[in-house]
Amino acid sequence: QVQLAESGGGLVQAGGSLRLSCVVSGRSISALGMGWFRQAPGKEREFVAALSRSGYTTGYADSVKGRFTISRDNAKNTVSLQMNSLKSEDTAVYYCAGDRFAPPALGRNSNEYSYWGQGTQVTVSS
Repeated sequence: QVQLAESGGGLVQAGGSLRLSCVVSGRSISALGMGWFRQAPGKEREFVAALSRSGYTTGYADSVKGRFTISRDNAKNTVSLQMNSLKSEDTAVYYCAGDRFAPPALGRNSNEYSYWGQGTQVTVSS
């Protein structure tokens, strides 16, 4: 059984940084394409970033491009999201997701993912 567990959320001032982590258990992360999504109150879940199964291809939502970076650590079976220059509009619950995409495919839609974490809250104060 594949399980994902996020951590690293919290409260930060606008302009600050946070690093989210997602530990994967039950499957090697190198066998999965990974993604980060977020959902703000009253809004639909939206794509943030994705990493291909090979680990060589990344994709970002336009709203976070240049500020967020997705990466993975195969030894720790972990995918991370480094978030810099945070804005109040980045406030949301952030979810880690994974599925067995054939590289170099990236999953930009939530319905492409089978495995999900429980989410971690990120709050950016202005």
